[in-house]
Amino acid sequence: MPSTAACCEKLARLQEELDTADAVVIGAGSGLSTSAGLTYSGERFERTFGDFQAKYHIRDMYSGGFYPFQSLEEYWAWWSRQILVNRYEKAPKPVYDQLLELVADKDYFVLTTNVDHQFQLAGFDKGRLFYTQGDYGLWQCSRPCHQGTYGNEEAVRRMVAEQRDMKIPPELIPRCPRCGRPMTMNLRIDDTFVQDGGWYAAARRYEDFLRRHQGRKLLLLELGVGGNTPVIIKYPFWKMAAQNQKTTYACVNQGETYVPGAIQNRSICVRGDIGAVLSALLRSGPA
Repeated sequence: MPSTAACCEKLARLQEELDTADAVVIGAGSGLSTSAGLTYSGERFERTFGDFQAKYHIRDMYSGGFYPFQSLEEYWAWWSRQILVNRYEKAPKPVYDQLLELVADKDYFVLTTNVDHQFQLAGFDKGRLFYTQGDYGLWQCSRPCHQGTYGNEEAVRRMVAEQRDMKIPPELIPRCPRCGRPMTMNLRIDDTFVQDGGWYAAARRYEDFLRRHQGRKLLLLELGVGGNTPVIIKYPFWKMAAQNQKTTYACVNQGETYVPGAIQNRSICVRGDIGAVLSALLRSGPA
């Protein structure tokens, strides 16, 4: 964190809003997980996928997820590793734990485009989470023939343990229990994405949370949200801030910290590493 008077003033304002808000809505993007150490390139990628990198010259986990592997055995060897390290292993840095410590005593709700479920691993209340874009921990029919999803932890751990030469045994290829077609990830990458009962239940809980706090003092805390999908978090947050004079919009990001002029006087934009910002807030404590 830059040691400047302006930065200290912004952190003090943000701490005051956390202390006095009736409720907090956390809008989390990929930058939050990156700050927590869930990087998709560099040393972490090479350690997990060095063999795939050497054979196919794949540069990072994101692009590898779209690679046209020649067989399902190889496809699931890749994906089982990606799921394991990003969904079932806690992030290397305690950023999510720090965030929970900051809001644990508040009435909070989390809206996120992340699919790694690090909020759950850190201990956030599952009933206060809405993962809009899917879950690494769920599979769906690739067709899909029905609107159901399936937990994959046991199968993923077995795939990782039993794969050899970048391939899983053929009998471990997951198939739809209804039609027999191969399963695929429950991620919103095209119009086949399955919004199951759990997705709709979370959406209703989020809508109810906003309805109950309409007109009250609300802090919209946006963390690590970029410009790829602004209609999910960023634009709705701006709209809520514009419609409710008691609402404060706060944005913490390494680079994209900007707001419309209409809500500028009720906005706090902090440019910096999210983990460093959360650590500073925890050190300062309640005002």
